[in-house]
Amino acid sequence: MARRVEYSYKESLKSDASDELINTYILRPVAGLLVRALYRTRVTPNQVTLAATASGLAAAALYWQGTPLLTALAGICLTGKDLLDSADGQLARAKGLFSRAGRFLDSIGDFAVNLAVFPAIAVAMVRGGSGAGAPLLCLCAFLGVSLRVSYHVFYQTSFLHLRNSYAGNRTSEEIREEDADEDRLTSSLHRTFLFIYRWQDDLVARLDAACRGESGTSRMEDEKWYGDVTGVRLSGFLGLGTELFVLTFCSVIDRLDVYLWINVAGMNLVWLVCIAYRRVILRRGIRSSGRCS
Repeated sequence: MARRVEYSYKESLKSDASDELINTYILRPVAGLLVRALYRTRVTPNQVTLAATASGLAAAALYWQGTPLLTALAGICLTGKDLLDSADGQLARAKGLFSRAGRFLDSIGDFAVNLAVFPAIAVAMVRGGSGAGAPLLCLCAFLGVSLRVSYHVFYQTSFLHLRNSYAGNRTSEEIREEDADEDRLTSSLHRTFLFIYRWQDDLVARLDAACRGESGTSRMEDEKWYGDVTGVRLSGFLGLGTELFVLTFCSVIDRLDVYLWINVAGMNLVWLVCIAYRRVILRRGIRSSGRCS
């Protein structure tokens, strides 16, 4: 797709209905200013993605030190990572530079940052006298973030596919026949993505099937199930932007212990609410409407 002549903030967005509230009202407007500045430059979306990953890894290095000041700076670096993470996709949409390589690079970068940040937090908390339980809490927090974000992405992608947008992402990234023509870089990133995320995506797909039950697989029922705005907005609270915003706030006030309990208890409770909504309320509503028709 060719670059548009003029930058359009509106055209750089995904969907207000499926996006996280923190993205819609804070991160994307601020990232839009950066995208506007980069729009006529040679900076590519993939370069912005790499900058986002670098900012996240810098946060991990700062967390490792464990001092209140550096912990606050780590939180600020995570905010920078979050903004750049919004900007790379917005720049790609604004310039029409979608790529499968960029799609995989973004997700791999997110995983690398999380894989560095949570052990660094564990080390800092043990050094600070938080006890031997901190590493276990950090491990649970890492796994929780990974699964909750995959859950959010699954329903966001499904929602956007119904509207014939966001075609660069699939709900399942298994290698298909059309992927045989991928260049070497894209193919390597694709396989790395599957190594990291396949088990998460499979688990979310199984959870979706369990919630949906035997409500059917017709196009009309797909519209009702994956196109449900309430469901996709609820899962928006589980996106990475929201997760990192909470971590940033707790970092600035130097209460990483509070963040871990919000992550392990609070965010998983939100996840259970999302699951219960689909399993009980949405499924019952679809079945009732099917009987009425």
